Amino acid sequence: MLAITIDGGTTNTRVMVWRHDRIISRASAEVGVRDTAITGNKQKLQAGVRNTILEAAALAGIEVSGAKLIVASGMITSEKGLLEVPHIPAPVDIRELAAKLIQKVIPEVSAQPIWFVPGVKNSIPKVDLLTYEAMDIMRGEEVEAFGLLEHQKLQGPAICVFPGSHSKFVTVGKKNQITACITTLAGELLDVVTGHTILASAVANSFVGELDEAMLFEGARCSAAAGLTRALFSARILELFSDSTSKQRANFLLGAVLGQDIVALKRSSAFRFDPATPVVITGKKVMKQAFAALISSDSFFRGEVIAIDDDIAGDLAGLGAMALARERGLMG
Repeated sequence: MLAITIDGGTTNTRVMVWRHDRIISRASAEVGVRDTAITGNKQKLQAGVRNTILEAAALAGIEVSGAKLIVASGMITSEKGLLEVPHIPAPVDIRELAAKLIQKVIPEVSAQPIWFVPGVKNSIPKVDLLTYEAMDIMRGEEVEAFGLLEHQKLQGPAICVFPGSHSKFVTVGKKNQITACITTLAGELLDVVTGHTILASAVANSFVGELDEAMLFEGARCSAAAGLTRALFSARILELFSDSTSKQRANFLLGAVLGQDIVALKRSSAFRFDPATPVVITGKKVMKQAFAALISSDSFFRGEVIAIDDDIAGDLAGLGAMALARERGLMG
């Protein structure tokens, strides 16, 4: 059976063509819901997704009409995506999420119906100044989490870490149900600091290419002791008055920012977990290594730290979408 999965993000769209449980082609494009926000309409997004599907199909040597199933997840289901699908409240397991898939034909994208996966939100009945920090949302990571659990044959409880423009931490319960999540702006903040502040020269306008654990830990220590903004400016002090290199200072900044993500993980009111819970980390190599190092070195965490292979990380959305389709009975 041929199937197509679409992972639509804020700035990028990724499409995979599957034959049974094997990926036979991939295509991606720099188009996402940000384009809708910029242009005020969905035409660029619709065209971009359509063309990416066509490219993936061509690479697989098939016609799009030959696919028996198309499943879409991520920000593509937000109000600025192809079809707005309301978040469903946690806790939710794969069976419950699969039951909420919505089928819709988007003629500007495909003549075939597309199954859209809802996002998930924390279960906070009323958001106010007493409860707002416990509230969070995700679109895409819920699918990646189920893909991760299935591919790695993992059994909860677990904490799944998805670094990116936004760091996302997802808690999974004993019965492999998503129980809650939290989000930070770590990736976006690092991008701004690295390229658009006075600290750009301190890091030679470059993100970390190779991990320096000593500087990573020092940045995290400084951030915890003196606060994030002071730690960030300390990279400027290191540039002016120390013999540190730009690569070392980039690691210092990475530690300062991600160290605060670890604080959020431990202290957020969005969830509580046993410190012995295993932590599963995916994403780009350096970010994955950095989170693994910081969590492993923190005495608060007592569970196993599992870093997922790089070649699997990019496939998790597709793996999760296929798992949901099977659970819904769409693969027959």
